[in-house]
Amino acid sequence: MPLLIMKERSGSMAESVGTLYLCATPIGNLEDMTPRALRMLREADLIAAEDTRHTRQLLNHFDIHGTLLSYHEHNKEKMGPVLLEHLKEGKNIALVSDAGFPGISDPGEHIAQTCIAEGIPVVPVPGANAALTALVASGLSSTPFFFGGFLPKSRKNRREKLAEWKDIPATIILYEAPHRIIEVLSDIEDAWGDRTMTMARELTKLHEEFFRGTVSTCRAHLLEQAPRGEFVLVIAGGTKVEEAPTGDPLDAVRRLMADGVGKKEALQQIAKVYKLPKRELYNRLVKEGVEDE
Repeated sequence: MPLLIMKERSGSMAESVGTLYLCATPIGNLEDMTPRALRMLREADLIAAEDTRHTRQLLNHFDIHGTLLSYHEHNKEKMGPVLLEHLKEGKNIALVSDAGFPGISDPGEHIAQTCIAEGIPVVPVPGANAALTALVASGLSSTPFFFGGFLPKSRKNRREKLAEWKDIPATIILYEAPHRIIEVLSDIEDAWGDRTMTMARELTKLHEEFFRGTVSTCRAHLLEQAPRGEFVLVIAGGTKVEEAPTGDPLDAVRRLMADGVGKKEALQQIAKVYKLPKRELYNRLVKEGVEDE
């Protein structure tokens, strides 16, 4: 497939509103910064950053001297309208998080949704992402997968969320902080059992580590080696165990037929539920002389 180079919208174009660019930044290794993201940061009228001090260091490294605005979880309700007003005035804004893709487990999601609702263009500028980086090297199935982000801080709420997600039939990706990781792994094992999992930390950095095992062996590893860095947990999905139906399957067929379901359809439904040959149920009905209504 030929490489297609697209020209970005600019403030000089006829559109009266600006564009919000969601710019991915490195999660550790600065070599993962993309040329396109660098260009957007240089050309943007404003750069909205989760941590302006951290982002200023990144910009200085690449000799970029843009105007920074603070936009984070604790000021998004106040700063969201400010960013929106700048966009409506025709200014282009590059949004960055501390690391990775803005909008994933951070307040970038909120401003992106607001812009879309207001008819303001939102353009992703792809790059590094911790969840996908961990998934592709985890050794677990990548299709399908479920991204849960950070579990609730409250243990009660966390256990409720784990119970809700227990039977998801997909590889599960979670983020976790070093000071909670051991307790979280204990809660995961209590709720989901000792599943296969991969624990990744310090991704793309000098001390990158992938520990592959089970929930219990990952926890044991951390008890021997103090947790450091942000963690990505990639955990095998659940398998829902369906309770076997009780009672005479023929009674279930009769109830469906009494409700107006045809004999053929009733037999098909109940045979599937009870995992029985449809012919077996049909023969029993014939013996009893049951007819379609």
